Amino acid sequence: MNAVQNFVPYIDRSREYYEAQGYDKPYRWAHYDDIPFTALKKPLAESRVTVVTTAMPDDTYRGQQRRLAFGDLRNPPEALYTGELAWDQEATHTNDRESYLPIRLLNAAIDQGRLGSLAEHFYSVPTLYSVRHTLESDAPAIVNDCRENDVDIALLIPL
Repeated sequence: MNAVQNFVPYIDRSREYYEAQGYDKPYRWAHYDDIPFTALKKPLAESRVTVVTTAMPDDTYRGQQRRLAFGDLRNPPEALYTGELAWDQEATHTNDRESYLPIRLLNAAIDQGRLGSLAEHFYSVPTLYSVRHTLESDAPAIVNDCRENDVDIALLIPL
């Protein structure tokens, strides 16, 4: 099989999921005419890095309104909660924390001199499916905390 035959059709599955839930309008994917990224201002070996993931700190979010959470990147939990998140459980699993919070890999890159340091926080961003909430609330809070803590790179790792 070639790589094209092995992809997971997330866009199609998301569209079908929302349609099956009875939503009046199909899910609208965020898109931008201009890419909201910026070039690095210093070499990777001098950069401070953080992680933004959709996995949550623990299962206390079960049945509650999900909200942005800050975690300790330098002393992370052994696992994060993924039980109520919508991810393709047939194509993958979340038993390996490194797949959504790659601490060992980041520390190895730091030890090898390829990255500068870890930031103080990682961020668990809830999967609210609201572009507006992400743009007006969660993203600005993360950007502000990154700026206050001299973070140069944010790795975005959604489930």
